[in-house]
Amino acid sequence: MLELKGVSAVYGAVPAISQVSIRVNAGEAVGLLGANGAGKSTTLRAISGLVRLTSGIISFDGIDLASLPPHRIPELGIAHVPEGRQVFPEMSVQENLEIGAFVPRAKVERAKTMELVYEIFPRLAERKKQLAGTMSGGEQQMLAVGRGLMLKPRLLMLDEPSLGLAPVMTDVTFEKIAEIGKMGTAILLVEQNVSRALSLVDRAYVLESGRVTMQGKSDELANSKQVQSAYLGI
Repeated sequence: MLELKGVSAVYGAVPAISQVSIRVNAGEAVGLLGANGAGKSTTLRAISGLVRLTSGIISFDGIDLASLPPHRIPELGIAHVPEGRQVFPEMSVQENLEIGAFVPRAKVERAKTMELVYEIFPRLAERKKQLAGTMSGGEQQMLAVGRGLMLKPRLLMLDEPSLGLAPVMTDVTFEKIAEIGKMGTAILLVEQNVSRALSLVDRAYVLESGRVTMQGKSDELANSKQVQSAYLGI
């Protein structure tokens, strides 16, 4: 469904990723793993059209994403939940969710999708009138993921969903992501918590200094001595 072939991108004049090749099949959960600054978030931003490519191809169902302006990419069914949640603090939970359904095909089923989001995240249903800025970090993360689901995505890209969360909220967040994956939504997960990510995804790619250095099934990577030494503290 999604394929990157030899993708390189820059921030200004600074190289950020180099010759990155990854794929995500329909309904599959794939991880992008690595240390801070490895190029994981840049890869998601390249898919969303937010950074300039210097080489390579990004395609989604055969459509060249680099040929599209960024606002057209969500229309294809790609939702990007950014690092740091970035909810609208002065708007209510429900208003934040409504904004997520901003493409025509999502607007048609906005009420139905919102019911689904509230079913997945009951706490959001309890607080639909509460201002997003007054919620805890974990609750805001739920809201950010729920807002992404309002797009009715075929591919949900999640950037560091456990960042800054207490362990109990990290557990809840990963449980909900797994639930979303079981619904058939493809997931591309960027996460520094390598052990938790590998417990969730089917396959993963390891990035170091902007390049893919390892790839494989999650159990293969979890048992790799290189991954254990570098990321799992074993």
